[in-house]
Amino acid sequence: MSAPPNVIMYTDGACSGNPGPGGYGVVMLTATKRKELSAAFRATTNNRMELMAVIAGLRALRVTCEVSVYTDSQLIVNAMTKGWLKNWQANNWITSSRSKVKNIDLWEDLAALCKAHHVTFNWIRGHSGHAENERADALAVAAIKSGNFAD
Repeated sequence: MSAPPNVIMYTDGACSGNPGPGGYGVVMLTATKRKELSAAFRATTNNRMELMAVIAGLRALRVTCEVSVYTDSQLIVNAMTKGWLKNWQANNWITSSRSKVKNIDLWEDLAALCKAHHVTFNWIRGHSGHAENERADALAVAAIKSGNFAD
C-alpha cells in the first residue's frame, strides 16, 4: 500500500473591517501540482476567514493526504496543537474563560476534515516575506476587491 500524498498548504484570511467584507486565500502544493483557491464573503470576520481558508483547502482534497498547514492564525494553530478544540468540544463549546466559542460551525467542519486527513498545523508569521504565505494573503485581498461575494 502506498503512502498518502503529501500536501503543503498555505492559508490566510483577510477582512476589510472586522466585521466586514472578507476573503480567504489558499495555496496548495504537492510534488507535482499547485492549486490556488479563494472566495469572498459580504459580512464576516477575520477569524472566520482564517478558518474558511483551512477548511476550503482540506475540502479540495479528493483522497486522504498528509497535510502540512501553514497559517498566521495563532488561534487555529493553538486550537489544533494545544488541545483547545478538544477541550471546547468536551465542555459544550465553552472556553476556559467561560465564554462561548465563536464560529462553532467552522470548528466542527475543521474537526471533521482533520479526521479525514493526517494534518499538522504550523504557525508562520504573517507579512514576513514568505512567498507562498504572501500569495495566500494576496488571494484573500483580491477576492474581497473582486466584489464577487459567495454569500
